[in-house]
Amino acid sequence: MKTSQPSAGPRTTVGWRVRLAVGFLLVVAAVTISVTNKLLTDRFTDSTRNRAELRIALYSGNLLAELRQNAIVPQLLARDPTLIAALQSADYSLSTQRLISFVEEIGAASLMLYDIDGRIVAATDRNRLGSQHRSEPYFVDAIRSNATIFSVIKRESAGYRFLYSRRIQEGGTTLGVIAAEVDLQKFERAWAGISDAVIVTESNGEIILATAPRWRGLTEKEALANHTPQNAIERAIKATADWTALPPDAYLQGEAVMRLENRIPFRGWRMVSFTTYESVREKVNGVLALEVMGFAILLALTFYALSRRTAGRLAIFQRESAKLRALNQALQREIAERKRVQETLAVAEQTLEQSSKLAALGEMSAAVSHELNQPLAAMKTYLAGARLLLRRNRPEEALSSFGRIDDLIERMGAITRQLKSYARKGQEAFSPVDMGAALASSLSMMEPQLRQRQVQISRILPEQPVIVTGDRMRIEQVMVNLLRNALDATKSERNPQVDIILSAGETATLTVRDNGPGIENLDQLFEPFYTTKQPGDGVGLGLAISSGIVNDLGGRLTARNGQNGGAVFEMQLPIEGTGTASQAAE
Repeated sequence: MKTSQPSAGPRTTVGWRVRLAVGFLLVVAAVTISVTNKLLTDRFTDSTRNRAELRIALYSGNLLAELRQNAIVPQLLARDPTLIAALQSADYSLSTQRLISFVEEIGAASLMLYDIDGRIVAATDRNRLGSQHRSEPYFVDAIRSNATIFSVIKRESAGYRFLYSRRIQEGGTTLGVIAAEVDLQKFERAWAGISDAVIVTESNGEIILATAPRWRGLTEKEALANHTPQNAIERAIKATADWTALPPDAYLQGEAVMRLENRIPFRGWRMVSFTTYESVREKVNGVLALEVMGFAILLALTFYALSRRTAGRLAIFQRESAKLRALNQALQREIAERKRVQETLAVAEQTLEQSSKLAALGEMSAAVSHELNQPLAAMKTYLAGARLLLRRNRPEEALSSFGRIDDLIERMGAITRQLKSYARKGQEAFSPVDMGAALASSLSMMEPQLRQRQVQISRILPEQPVIVTGDRMRIEQVMVNLLRNALDATKSERNPQVDIILSAGETATLTVRDNGPGIENLDQLFEPFYTTKQPGDGVGLGLAISSGIVNDLGGRLTARNGQNGGAVFEMQLPIEGTGTASQAAE
């Protein structure tokens, strides 16, 4: 009698299927983790690089704004009558206090006044008074140059000083030098709170600003000298830590980093930042850990379904669930951190915008002074005439002068309202303007100067009105600037003459021609603060402002020298109905 043994076929089939399912699950997990690792590494690396590019752009913009804001300081202080008088009389008792009052308004690190012998006679830092700097480059170069000199001075201890210096002249005689020190170390202190390494180099490659003080005075190559780990175990750990990162741009202290460079449009300066891949590794590893955890949980559930009697499976699942919750909390913290970083970047953008507005404040204040000077001069003349008429018992004619003074006050109010709308450029509404009427109003405003100088004015106007679309106040502002320049240009002429021609064709063209000496430098004529006048007669903003106004109205302002001598200015504006001015308004 044969004994039949139980068949092992079904149990073997079930075991084979379980092993196949587990093997397939492991293959899917490996492929998923590999693809996820590559995709997330690329994505988080690009995201980190974009944030680093935004940060370096903000840092470069803040640094450039600080330099430009302080560049104008010596030029303005070189014209200060109190400082000039102190240098002429050698009485500096009040000069230091005056510089201290300036530095609180300007925001410079310090201000220094040198006499012609290179001795500091006034300074916001009283410890520097009396020191000699006659042989220093920033003093020698300022004495020899007509422009503002920028100097980088290496300190004896550590770091650098950054100075703007300019000579002070009066009547062709050099009296001394004014210098303003720019505080760029505050950016280093701000950068110290970030994880990135930042350096700023000169045109010769020398590091002048850096998050690491020991890098100052070195080149980038010297500062980034690679420190290899001491033993094979540390090198293996470092290589394992880098397995989720893309190929590095450079190595900083033996650690792979991405290198970003931004050129600062100032004397060949460059800013370089080095961002580690640590954040990329943390983000990728966090997601991969979640995936691994998910597959582990799935595998645990599979084994739990196959063998419910195994009590240890439940404990493993509970532990894995606890780890998953911890990872979820870590992910929530990461999301909160990213929101905080985004809010910080938004605040930095607002700070950069405010710095740009503050940098333009000096130019706008100079523009207000320049544009109000002409109405004030005319008001003074009319007041003197009215006083004389009242003394002669001619009240009706005096009332006419007061009426003109009232018109000038209204014009000054319109100029200030126009300058207030500078930040809302492009919002003004244009209307039809009669060029002939605007010219008549401008000549009326210039009437006191014309009478005083006895200038021969020749006007050629078309019979039909010439109508353009624009802002009459701004057009009259350009006309007054052109007429004033023509009067100033004919000061040295025995028989001064100014020709005004208004014509209409494809555009409305106003030509102002004088018989003065002409224009020497046509290329820089419309640049801000360029002037050929004596100190006190102008700051060089009239033509720059006029050119900007004409461009805003869709026209063009040009200048040339006449064939028979003198200067010729032409203002071309689109005729009403052409559509150009309306496009400019938009």
